[in-house]
Amino acid sequence: MHIKRTKLSPSLCIDAVFGNLSFDQACQATAHANISTIEFWSWWDKDLTALQVAVERYDLSISCCCTKFISLVNAEQRSAYLQALSDSIAVAKRLKIKTIISQVGDFIEGVPRAQQKQSLIDGLTAAALLLEAADMTLVVEPLNERIDHPGYYLIKSAEAFNIIKQVSSPKVKVLFDIYHQQISEGNIINNIRENIDYIGHFHAAGHPGRHELQRGEINYPEIFSAIKQTNFSGYIGLEYWPLTDNTIEPLQEVVSWLK
Repeated sequence: MHIKRTKLSPSLCIDAVFGNLSFDQACQATAHANISTIEFWSWWDKDLTALQVAVERYDLSISCCCTKFISLVNAEQRSAYLQALSDSIAVAKRLKIKTIISQVGDFIEGVPRAQQKQSLIDGLTAAALLLEAADMTLVVEPLNERIDHPGYYLIKSAEAFNIIKQVSSPKVKVLFDIYHQQISEGNIINNIRENIDYIGHFHAAGHPGRHELQRGEINYPEIFSAIKQTNFSGYIGLEYWPLTDNTIEPLQEVVSWLK
């Protein structure tokens, strides 16, 4: 039986991998690693003109950036979230970005979880109207609470997928961070295969330590092979803290895994 295998596209998070470099240096290094797409976290504290110049100089594109970190589980903050998302959409249009990353906020002590979940669903449903009008996709990110994000609301991928199904918009999906989900639950390949239609973006880092993909317990070549067998056409975001001064060779090896 012939198994379809699709080449995967890398997207390098310059804030993580090249956070100590200028935009020009980061974009040059990205191109040297045979990667043609970058992503970054916050847009509101960056010189976006300088970023655009560097991206164009090295013939790169930008896959995604974050919207402001305003709680979706707190209904009282919904209008502020939607205004910030509108601002992020405007920036994304300027930078030719098609995907925006969103966190959901911390669990609110004393408020029933079901109530917070409903606020999250309602907020994303309202956001979907903005996203559909702009032809952009929002990817909602579960995070691990064990190491990096204690107190965060959305931990397990099953709840994230359930929420996305209830929002029921092709423009609202899950950011499946393999590093976070390995810590939170494991069962990475099966969870990806069973829910690939609801995944809009991936993040990848080694565990433990959140370093190069070659380090730690996660078998990335096998995971990427499984993703290739799906119809996924988005990006694999490389979001980690390098341990080695030679950042290029590990990136080039990861690119070879994605082919």
